[in-house]
Amino acid sequence: MTEATKGVADAETTETVETRGNERVDLLRADTNNDGRTDVWVADTDGDGKADLFQFDTDHDGTVDVTMVDLDEDGTPDEIVDGDGGIPPEPLPPTVQV
Repeated sequence: MTEATKGVADAETTETVETRGNERVDLLRADTNNDGRTDVWVADTDGDGKADLFQFDTDHDGTVDVTMVDLDEDGTPDEIVDGDGGIPPEPLPPTVQV
């Protein structure tokens, strides 16, 4: 178990993460297993165009399982929590989700 995954295992599902700002602009959404549902969300929360919020659906059930926040945008997660960290992504319109 790495230090990053240890933090996930120890976190409670009700924990809320702090982000750099109050916005949520999804920079990237990815369907890693081609089931038609998003599995990875990369977002900018402060409007600077750089990713600082990363969310993953690791069991492919359509909900966020792990949230990582890089508050200082140095490439190393500052906080990792189990679940969506109080910041659930908005679903895509049905015409975009296939």
